[in-house]
Amino acid sequence: MIENVSNKILIVDDDIELCELISNYLASNGYLIEVVHSGEQVEQAIEDFSPNAIILDLMLPNIDGLTICKSIRARFQGAIIMLTALGDDIDEVTGLEVGADDYLAKPVKPRVLLAHLRAQMRRFSQVKISAIDPVIFCHEQSISIDASKRKVINQGNDVSLSSAEFDLLWLLAEQVGQIVKRDVLHEKIFRLPYDGIDRSIDLRISRIRKKLNDNSKEAEVIKTVRNVGYLLAL
Repeated sequence: MIENVSNKILIVDDDIELCELISNYLASNGYLIEVVHSGEQVEQAIEDFSPNAIILDLMLPNIDGLTICKSIRARFQGAIIMLTALGDDIDEVTGLEVGADDYLAKPVKPRVLLAHLRAQMRRFSQVKISAIDPVIFCHEQSISIDASKRKVINQGNDVSLSSAEFDLLWLLAEQVGQIVKRDVLHEKIFRLPYDGIDRSIDLRISRIRKKLNDNSKEAEVIKTVRNVGYLLAL
């Protein structure tokens, strides 16, 4: 029985046995599942199925997972969890840079995947919205961040952010003009203590900066406070 029809998961993997294993496990935990086995089917599956999250294999025939992730990220606002049989850290960094929200190595245990999936899908309800004013302005009023619509406008232009990117920007916006420590951001985003090594927050900040055209050597919108954290400029 499906607990919530909004919990729709698209699995993109050419390993038929793994897809069946994951599909059955997630379905038994209240998720509605759609499976495709090639990258060419992803765009149509997103349009027809409207998933809330995508579990995406890195090594697919014809079109690899990184290319797919990069091509759909601007339009797909749900979570993207990438799977790979490779153990190279470069692949993980690249996956995060093109817009993946999470990254798991194969063979992945279904219960571990479920835990990561639940954590990612909680993002949509974790962002706190002010009942009085859900819109925060920053960088001399040139950027508006609307939590109720999950929308960012920079100098009159829409900025396309992933769900994870928006949540991170909103955490900074809630304390605009103040330093937010990296470990605080990490714990609020991942609900795990910061180990002092993980670069996930830094990579997402880098992606947000690019999308906000904050690419100067000394960033003006999101400032780095060395060895401490980040500050969203007023």
